[in-house]
Amino acid sequence: MPVPVSLLGRSVRLEPLDVRHIEPLAAAAAEDRSSYAFTPVPHGIEATARYVADALAAQEAGRAVPFATVRVSDGSVVGSTRFCELDYWQGPVIWPPAPRGPVGDDPLSAIPDAAEIGATWLSARAQGTGINTEAKLLMLRHAFETWGVRRVSMRADARNARSRAAIERLGAVLEGVHRAHTRGLDGLVRGTAFYSILDEEWPTARVQLELRVSTPRLAVEPSRPLISA
Repeated sequence: MPVPVSLLGRSVRLEPLDVRHIEPLAAAAAEDRSSYAFTPVPHGIEATARYVADALAAQEAGRAVPFATVRVSDGSVVGSTRFCELDYWQGPVIWPPAPRGPVGDDPLSAIPDAAEIGATWLSARAQGTGINTEAKLLMLRHAFETWGVRRVSMRADARNARSRAAIERLGAVLEGVHRAHTRGLDGLVRGTAFYSILDEEWPTARVQLELRVSTPRLAVEPSRPLISA
């Protein structure tokens, strides 16, 4: 599996998710849940403990790299995000094609060839503060410039216009909408919008993201649902 890593920016620190984050994550998720209509966010200590356990199991299998999102200014845990759907293209071609885990004698040194960013949520008071944008810059930079991936994918409930706009502001390209793709949090069958950034597109996207992160924010934007699978 890829080695867990901490990513540090000016306003946010992404640190490897751990059981010690359970209580602060539960507190962050409980602030105001009105913006989580399309975003799966744990509610309560028990649900958060299961959420963290599932994320760590996916990490152990080499399928995810989960983070706790920490606000630098006061050290508060304000949410979570992760690399998921890690795909490794080494080894023989298999059919039918399917995501596979790391291969080789040393899985701890495995580096994915493609990844998805998902399971992102922030506490109500952290939304619209620029933390999400900088967190995505840190993750995309790590994926493209440290791992050297060929693509990073993102997805959102097709009905979630604000999350889709947020993804597009990252420089991601809409690949299409899978119609009647899965069941949404509201129990209705939903479509899923799929986006990606390719390695050759990253330099242009990085310039725009760095400009957004470095530009002073004159006011806090209204709360909105964040990037969600």
